[in-house]
Amino acid sequence: MSLSSLLQRFNEPETLKMAKLGRELRAQGVDVIDLSLGEPDFDTPAHIKEAAVKAISDNWSHYTPVPGFPDLREAACTKLKRDNNLDYKPEHIVASTGAKQSLANAILALVDEGDEVIIPTPYWVTYSELVKIARGKVVEAHTTLESGFKITPAQLEAAITPKTKLFLFSSPCNPSGAVYSKEELTALAAVFEKYPGIYIISDEIYEYINFVGQHESIAQFPALKDRTVIINGLSKGFAMTGWRLGFTASTTEIAKAMEKIQGQMTSGTCSITQKAAVVALTTDLTPSKEMTAEFTRRRARVLELVKDIPGFKCYEPEGAFYIFPDISYYYGKTDGTITINNSADFSMYLLNTAHVSSVMGDAFGEPNCVRFSFANNLTNIERAWERIKTALAKLK
Repeated sequence: MSLSSLLQRFNEPETLKMAKLGRELRAQGVDVIDLSLGEPDFDTPAHIKEAAVKAISDNWSHYTPVPGFPDLREAACTKLKRDNNLDYKPEHIVASTGAKQSLANAILALVDEGDEVIIPTPYWVTYSELVKIARGKVVEAHTTLESGFKITPAQLEAAITPKTKLFLFSSPCNPSGAVYSKEELTALAAVFEKYPGIYIISDEIYEYINFVGQHESIAQFPALKDRTVIINGLSKGFAMTGWRLGFTASTTEIAKAMEKIQGQMTSGTCSITQKAAVVALTTDLTPSKEMTAEFTRRRARVLELVKDIPGFKCYEPEGAFYIFPDISYYYGKTDGTITINNSADFSMYLLNTAHVSSVMGDAFGEPNCVRFSFANNLTNIERAWERIKTALAKLK
């Protein structure tokens, strides 16, 4: 069988791969605690589910417009004005089957073969692979734990070349939990203003899971708004991962380009989800705030537990629901059978020895780190970290 060479240009997401390995062990009867997936362990709020049931009863069961129903696009504009003080019109919004498709649409609409895309590390695993699918060139700008895993203006300017087409980042960041302040974005914006040909994709899917204050979008700067594509959606802030709805906010020109791409890929996203999304985006945010309050409690507990792990260097996340410690202290250590040479070895050791799933840092562009989620209940979190502590104590 001769398959497309496209398959050789990108990798399977390590997040999904580790989850699959965990499920395989679980199917064998092993009690695996999952700290790998980026999915809130909460149910969708009742008022949103009720809107979906009503949509079914009202027979919203037919094909939808490619960029989304008009009321959904208007709802996205309402949300952006309410939460971010950003003015958009419905024609600037494109709804997709999740933020991942929104990212794919944006990258495919902007990136040509050979274009350079600057991505600060660490980054969500799919960013680099989508750029490769588009035949662009990934330019990693390495941040450090000491800098809070944030790119500096000097680093940004040093990474820019005549071939730079796009800057791609997230705030709050998956996997590091870094959140860019308005002052930090202002400093980056000053660099971008020197280079008007560079577009920006700002992934804001974790917007509501913020432990340090008000979310700030880079689209707030007038000189940058028309070359920024905001990525957002329902999965994280509303516990709606399975509903599959993301959306973009951009210029009309970019929106039309993304609509054209999506029209040949999936057409419009689920009609029932869209009707539920209108309610999610325009009504009571109390359930989202309560979920963030619980993540705040878990964050505090996880940071306490991590202090008991020798050799871990850990940045305190400002958003999202992960910790991303440097675990390179364990490189070269062995339990007599298995030697830890890299973060993949480390994650596999924990899966097979402690029966706790995590995600190796190589997938995120930071090979000395590992991502652990705290999107699990506190009982499981405490059990998992006790297992991790025991397993790591065997390494000498």
